[in-house]
Amino acid sequence: MAWYGSELLGIAASFVRPPKNVEAPQGTSELALDRSGITDRNSIVEAIKDDLQRSYFVTGNLTLDAYEEDCEFADPAGSFKGLRRFKRNCTNFGSLLAQSNMKLMKWEDVEEKGIGHWRFSCIMSFPWKPILSATGYTEYYFSKESGKVCRHVEHWNVPKMALLKQILRPSRGFWQKNEGS
Repeated sequence: MAWYGSELLGIAASFVRPPKNVEAPQGTSELALDRSGITDRNSIVEAIKDDLQRSYFVTGNLTLDAYEEDCEFADPAGSFKGLRRFKRNCTNFGSLLAQSNMKLMKWEDVEEKGIGHWRFSCIMSFPWKPILSATGYTEYYFSKESGKVCRHVEHWNVPKMALLKQILRPSRGFWQKNEGS
């Protein structure tokens, strides 16, 4: 329920506050193919790393060609299939943020998947300016048929209730700034 509620909040917010323009082109890069016509895994991994630098979780600016159209996207709150829905949700979430920072800490290649360990923080654009901060990792499962990502599974190293508390907690200095108003 919380996941679908946040998705609806993001959609509503996108009408009030359109997403910020993002400098990099929206996900239409030519990825290399191997001899058998399958998308080269190294080119997909490099595209994912570039997407992480562009904070694709909150901009929606990801290399679409690196994913299958019916890719499954999952996190601790739920899962769904569909690349376009994922892109829309990421873009809409970004419209709720005043600032964000995402950093890839480590990349691992493990048989049928790659694992990107990341650190994320943001200041939400709510009146009380809550600060969210978390570490986690995303598993990118590669299809044997296409070579593209067929499952994208996020793991957050913070309990859901701790994230909720972060959202509800005003940022430091919030009350001092408002006392003089």
